[in-house]
Amino acid sequence: MKRLQLKFKTADGHSKNLVLSYVKADLDPETVKTAMDKISASKLFEKGAIQLYQEITGAKYVERVENKVF
Repeated sequence: MKRLQLKFKTADGHSKNLVLSYVKADLDPETVKTAMDKISASKLFEKGAIQLYQEITGAKYVERVENKVF
């Protein structure tokens, strides 16, 4: 299964990832960036008065492959 990993920086400069499962595998960069802009602008996510998704740093698809041994 592919997951979409959205990468942000918090208000205090730490890295923060938001990982979404069950996403379309063919989203274009503009669509993803627009969604990330909305997440950042909403300012809904904070911890101890620190905005968690303040600055967009990137996004990527992550696919986990498992190979059963037995």
